[in-house]
Amino acid sequence: MVTSERSGHGGDEATTEGAPHRKVIHVDMDAFYASVEQRDNPELRGKPVAVGGSAARGVVAAASYEARAFGVRSALPSITAKRRCPDLIFVPPRFDVYRAVSTQIREIFAEHTNLIEPLSLDEAYLDVTENKQSIPVATEIATRIRARIKEVTGLNASAGISYCKFLAKMASDLNKPNGQAVITPRMGAAFVEALAVKKFHGVGPATAAKMERLGILTGADLKARPLPFLQQHFGKAGAWYYKIARGIDERPVQPDRPRKSVGAEDTFAVDIFDLEAARAEVTALVAKVWRHCEAKSLYGRTVTLKVKFADFQQITRSRTVGTAIDNASDVEEVARNLLAPLFPTAKGVRLIGVTLSSFDDDQREEQDQLSLMI
Repeated sequence: MVTSERSGHGGDEATTEGAPHRKVIHVDMDAFYASVEQRDNPELRGKPVAVGGSAARGVVAAASYEARAFGVRSALPSITAKRRCPDLIFVPPRFDVYRAVSTQIREIFAEHTNLIEPLSLDEAYLDVTENKQSIPVATEIATRIRARIKEVTGLNASAGISYCKFLAKMASDLNKPNGQAVITPRMGAAFVEALAVKKFHGVGPATAAKMERLGILTGADLKARPLPFLQQHFGKAGAWYYKIARGIDERPVQPDRPRKSVGAEDTFAVDIFDLEAARAEVTALVAKVWRHCEAKSLYGRTVTLKVKFADFQQITRSRTVGTAIDNASDVEEVARNLLAPLFPTAKGVRLIGVTLSSFDDDQREEQDQLSLMI
């Protein structure tokens, strides 16, 4: 059903008879931060490496494939990671180096299209329906991009090719590392039907658990539910799930645009009552937020904490500092200070969110100039 490649050419094109479809590529670097560290330090090659944190505290920002074999992953508390992999080597992050490599990769993308939508330093969507080199086959473009990335940076990338962003994203995970896969329009609906909903991009553990309680385990189960049912149980997201279950995603690839805020939130399968547990969740959320901020060089002055309790009461707390925050530790400190007065709590916490905002105008202008350059 899915055409996949480890490193070669070929593959089905994302077009069908009749109306043309978009040709979308999702490029995702393989274990990006950790791979950069292994590239630059030969002593780390072939060994389990975690970027960020330490053996005693913090969270893992990225893990090498050798570490992933032990169950080490991003956002995992460092102490848990060390327990799972006693030989794990922690290295401090070097975001200036990661940004420089990301710029090299973006320049390679720009050789083919201006329609580039970065998701972070290590992944992006590309619309190559009309491309600068007039290459008719999107799989060929993906192969060339991956080969060029390897040549310029020494790093491996994986890619997914499809007619929409959702399926391109799903395809890029199918043949990692250093591979690519294609999901054509003819394959799209059947691919989604066979996929477990917990593997859908954008469906987190809490939503997947809710779907399971409703008897929705696969894309086929999701497709069988009428739109009113999905809207009743999932609100505005119901319409999105209804379309995705049919392999429909009409979102265009959007180049960089100024953002007013960057945030992340998580709904917990079990309510949190303990402050330390809540702090750990904040740490993981800050890591996600900071990853996106680093990708766009956005440094804000306002940190906002969102908390939803077990009874669905929701509150927000914000703090604005005098100068733009330029590191994750300061974001985390502010967020934790906002969190502490909410405990102890008898109601339990079911959701926590962290947002960074109040970006400087000159940062937005710089972002616009960078967008024009690509």
